[in-house]
Amino acid sequence: MGENGASIPDEEWERFLREAEAGTHDAPREPSARARMVARRLREEPGPPAGWRTHEPPRRPRGRGWYAVGFVLVVGLLAVALFPGRVAGWFAGGNGGGAPLAAESERPVQPPATEAAVETPTLEEPFRGSPAARWRDGAAGIHVPAARATGWMSEDRVARALDRTRSFLVASSLDAGVLRGERPEKAIALINPHQRDVQDYLSAAFRAPGRDSNPLLLFSRFARAEVRPAGNVVKTRGRITYREGERGALEVTADVTYVYPVVRAAAGSDEVTRTIVRRETVMSWDDPAKVVVEPGTFSLVSYRADITNGGCGPVTGYLTPEFGTERAAGPGDGPGTDPYDRSTAMDVRMRESAGTECGTATRS
Repeated sequence: MGENGASIPDEEWERFLREAEAGTHDAPREPSARARMVARRLREEPGPPAGWRTHEPPRRPRGRGWYAVGFVLVVGLLAVALFPGRVAGWFAGGNGGGAPLAAESERPVQPPATEAAVETPTLEEPFRGSPAARWRDGAAGIHVPAARATGWMSEDRVARALDRTRSFLVASSLDAGVLRGERPEKAIALINPHQRDVQDYLSAAFRAPGRDSNPLLLFSRFARAEVRPAGNVVKTRGRITYREGERGALEVTADVTYVYPVVRAAAGSDEVTRTIVRRETVMSWDDPAKVVVEPGTFSLVSYRADITNGGCGPVTGYLTPEFGTERAAGPGDGPGTDPYDRSTAMDVRMRESAGTECGTATRS
């Protein structure tokens, strides 16, 4: 009813119906499944993680008078009835879901909110229905703290070490060639060549990958004959922290989650699936007066990974994601976990998954 008791004019109602009929409808759903790998540290120790996402609430329309309120309410109800998928997209955010999240400068206190409607990813929107839709692209999603003099390093040297740390993360987990299965030469060049046990691990990891020599603990690689990237964006969320380590070294910890959308390599493939990798790498930028080290390189203290939909079975040296029916046919053997939850420390995540061959993801 209008302000003076009049009904909604016929021409207004007819115009609304014409506009509503011109719309489209889609209500995709995203399946959830998870293949999970328990990574081991270089020295058989666990370590910590972090992360989150906020859900942007829908904007409530405001009107003046009973006429405006009544008309908007009728429009909203009819839109829900005619186009439920599109309305869900308004609230859940589709591929964007709002402005990118601020950098993760500290561990969040809770996991990302669960979307009101689960939407399947597409080639045009590979992060659709995922908290990563609001994460930043590539290296931009990795928070680097301000430098301060620590241990043997001045503020300027700390800043250079932090910059090289992020360069290692890019070269090991974001480089396009490495993602296609190439050897991560740039990343390996940043690792202290005098650290014999690590050099032995790297040699075995690319010659004969196995549970004790798995390159996926440090590097993200897909077999180009099996899958190809769905677009050219990898979403990331994480942070770099540092403190004084042994013998006055600068000990840097990188805890980052990477989300890789891929499709099958066969021409014309358009089904998108996502592989989610969370890595914690602890590195020591040593004082050359106390440790044998090449300038500009670091020594690895520990490294481990938690992988969702990256393969469950023999270690091949490549991430081997499953698609649709493949994932549905192979449920995991552990408790359900959220691969986007960065509020749980990495050592806790590793303990929770200990003894399970494949975990179960609550979402992908």
